[in-house]
Amino acid sequence: MYKTIFALFLTSLAFANITANAQDNDPNMGIVPAPVSVKKATGQFVLSQETVLYADSNTKAVSFFTDYIQNRLNLRTQLKIGDAGSAANSIVLTAKGTEGLPEQGYRLTITPQQIIIAGKGAGLFYGIQTVLQLIPAERAASIKIPCATIEDYPRFGYRGLMLDVCRHFFSVEFVKKMIDVMAYYKLNNFHWHLTDDQGWRIEIKKYPRLTEIGSQRAQTVIGNYHDRTPQQFDNTPYGGYYTQDQIRDVVKYAADRFITIIPEIEMPGHSLAVLAAYPNLGCTGGPYEVGTHWGVYDDIYCAGNDSVYLFLQDVLDEVMALFPSKYIHIGGDESPKVRWEKCPKCQARIKQEGLKDEHALQSYFIQRMEKYLNSKGRQIIGWDEILEGGLAPNATVMSWRGIEGGIAAAKQKHDVIMTPGEYCYLDKYQSRSPNEPLAIGGFLPVSKVYSYEPVPAELSSEEARYIKGAQGNVWTEYINNTDYLEYMVYPRAAALAEVLWSPKEKRNYDDFVNRLKVHTGRLDLKKVNYAKHVFEVTGKITGSDKGVQ
Repeated sequence: MYKTIFALFLTSLAFANITANAQDNDPNMGIVPAPVSVKKATGQFVLSQETVLYADSNTKAVSFFTDYIQNRLNLRTQLKIGDAGSAANSIVLTAKGTEGLPEQGYRLTITPQQIIIAGKGAGLFYGIQTVLQLIPAERAASIKIPCATIEDYPRFGYRGLMLDVCRHFFSVEFVKKMIDVMAYYKLNNFHWHLTDDQGWRIEIKKYPRLTEIGSQRAQTVIGNYHDRTPQQFDNTPYGGYYTQDQIRDVVKYAADRFITIIPEIEMPGHSLAVLAAYPNLGCTGGPYEVGTHWGVYDDIYCAGNDSVYLFLQDVLDEVMALFPSKYIHIGGDESPKVRWEKCPKCQARIKQEGLKDEHALQSYFIQRMEKYLNSKGRQIIGWDEILEGGLAPNATVMSWRGIEGGIAAAKQKHDVIMTPGEYCYLDKYQSRSPNEPLAIGGFLPVSKVYSYEPVPAELSSEEARYIKGAQGNVWTEYINNTDYLEYMVYPRAAALAEVLWSPKEKRNYDDFVNRLKVHTGRLDLKKVNYAKHVFEVTGKITGSDKGVQ
């Protein structure tokens, strides 16, 4: 037993040395994403029971920090509203000293006597996150934070992560945990994929059958969608949804961490769960059942049926009441036209509106819904298929089928969120090891995520202004539990966070991986089941992140 305890002590000591050495040798002080400017200084600020917290006012960023110090670090620090002056052993949260800072930026000054975090709104919050990253993962009697001066702000305003809860459902508690880790890495948009063929996950009070029927599937395909012919199923009912009260709770929780939640309500495709609940909204009238396998289904909303648009307006009214976000995501992807080609109502709509074909009918569908959302003061985001048949006037495009959709939209002067599958789909394999758990396919190591450049070279400097940022997407066909989801997301999402925050010229993969040495301990404290492909068992860096070849 004593040998085991001693071995654990040596392992802990070795990791502490790795962490200390990583910070000592790291110009970015272990901070992810790397700040714009870091000037190290000698000495340390000691955060202790005697530390006093001062703030201009008790904003939500200040409340977050106070709660963290008191309840996470178990310090009795008290908040005082007012000017700290030069009070020793104090932390100052202030909007003063932010002149010339870009939006979401902050200035951080750490001396042995005082920490000053200067920022407004989100900027102050991000300065706080940087301070939290400077707190050693190894807890001691006193918390020593190295002295430095940091000026920092993001390269892109939109830094996103998407979670699909339709293929597999995840609890409110886990979604909040995911939001916490996003905030830690300064990601600021959580795209919540709430409806799809395999399940409807949001309570709509006017249409209760959406959750009574649409949230439940009879069974789920076993293994990879393409593995077996015929397919095999688990014969186990599967379901789940969020009540409106739960959604309000999560939206507030995210807002308190300066994260906007963007809901996605799929249309006109990926709507089989809706049709199972309300078959009159499809072209054939059914019968339909909630999807039990992955892939694309032919049955979609009937674009010639006015009841469809009235239904979606009712749904969106309740969605907008829950989500204050500027954007509502309406999907628009993978909508087969085979039903529309044979549907008398859809063909009559094409003729009535003078449309060229079924692709133009989809554009009509999207533009009609966009006009409704615009009339409510909202804007739509859609996957890049919404370019087909003519782009809706005010739409923002998410470019997922490569970068071409983003290029086309930017050239048409539309805002773009880049999310190409080659770099941003976090449901792909992370290594070539035969021991990797089942994934959708493809290979996306951390190094490739980090190499991504969101602004296509094909765009002029004027066109590049329409690239608002990028997003990592977590599709969950094969991700059926929280441990596996975290394994797929981190550290790849941290790599993307640095791509989107840090100056392009400052990015350095070797430096990023070196900083991950520190973050393994931090993620362990957060109980995040991150992937360790860039590490050996000891926590030292390997020569490759490709796993066993």
